[in-house]
Amino acid sequence: MSRRAIGWAAGAAAAVLVAAGAVTYAVADAGSGSGDGKAVLRVPSADSADAGFARDMAVHHQQAVEMSYIIRDHTKNEDVRRLAYDIAQTQANQRGMLLGWLDLWGLPKVSADPPMTWMGMGGMVTAKDGSLMPGMATNTQMRKLATLNGKQAEIFYLQLMTNHHKGGIHMAEGCVAKCTVGVEKRLAQGMVDAQQSELQVMAGMLKERGAEPLP
Repeated sequence: MSRRAIGWAAGAAAAVLVAAGAVTYAVADAGSGSGDGKAVLRVPSADSADAGFARDMAVHHQQAVEMSYIIRDHTKNEDVRRLAYDIAQTQANQRGMLLGWLDLWGLPKVSADPPMTWMGMGGMVTAKDGSLMPGMATNTQMRKLATLNGKQAEIFYLQLMTNHHKGGIHMAEGCVAKCTVGVEKRLAQGMVDAQQSELQVMAGMLKERGAEPLP
């Protein structure tokens, strides 16, 4: 995979962060005027899609960050390390914003409801070996990744992250459809766009290594 293609994907991810830089502040100003020229904060409910997406995607992103730091220490391939760094930085920043919004809204960061309840999938998603949401790697897969090195580690990371992105895109599309806070919906759409471009990059990297995505 060419550096130009990787750079394009990184640029798309960076664009999400640049746009999101104003998002945290914009959320605080969301709402109609109060009549005295001041904005009124519209706070989503704890069981809203806005809060559910923020909670669930924060957890989903955390695993992507962990995977990316593992591969950073298990390969010397510059292209894979650069991709992993971009994913880790982007998703760590987005995770911080999602948790920051929950703080801003005065809502809990955890819920007694099963993951994906906000998408109407609470009873359909069964946690299996630590895989709490669509696309998430299992605990066994995470341990396996930590034992591999070089090309084997690169392939397994790309396979796991491909599934991870597909699950993340599904969740982000759910927020685009169901969330009510405009800036959160736009951030979710930015996640969809950036991760779709990264999926193309990872498909090329897997092909270069004679491998395919996991079934």
